[in-house]
Amino acid sequence: MTDLAPTGSPVDRIVGSIGPRLRELRLQQSLSLQQLAERAGVSAAAIHKIERNGMVPTITTLLKLADAFDRPVGYFVDEEADGAGPVAFTAAPQRGAAYTPHAGVEAQSISGSYARFFLDAEVTTVDAGAGSGPGLMQHQGEELLFMLDGTLAFEVDGIDYRLGPGDALHFRTDRPHRWENLGTKLARALWVRLRPL
Repeated sequence: MTDLAPTGSPVDRIVGSIGPRLRELRLQQSLSLQQLAERAGVSAAAIHKIERNGMVPTITTLLKLADAFDRPVGYFVDEEADGAGPVAFTAAPQRGAAYTPHAGVEAQSISGSYARFFLDAEVTTVDAGAGSGPGLMQHQGEELLFMLDGTLAFEVDGIDYRLGPGDALHFRTDRPHRWENLGTKLARALWVRLRPL
């Protein structure tokens, strides 16, 4: 970690917003410094300094903190979010790519900044044979899926679901789950996620 540079430039404004965003998120989840330290694998003293803008986190530290909250790193460094207000309009040609860790899966974001909203939504395309992987996932939040084209197979809490065009699936993600395109064609879905508080 490095000392915080003087404010003024766009980079300094972004860096200066990390601490307040971290503190706000920690308090939203009613976590003490020590609880977050244990969850993230970062010392409580370092978290305290970051929150007070007395220290700039390394990318590794920021990745650990983002992972502890199940957020992308962009949550802490999205400068546009500061002036975005409570409304976000996304014109069809302006949809940006959304991050996905799964091979054969592409997503276009249709929601506003992670720093301002609790929901995020994407139009997601899943190649034939692609999916979340063989293991079951569990994390805080909810997901709501509406199938547009093709089919997706889901396993949620030990029950199998097969979704085709027009079908919807809504589930709490603290239940063990996985998904896969078992068909021979692309699958396309509107995928909405409630981010954990």
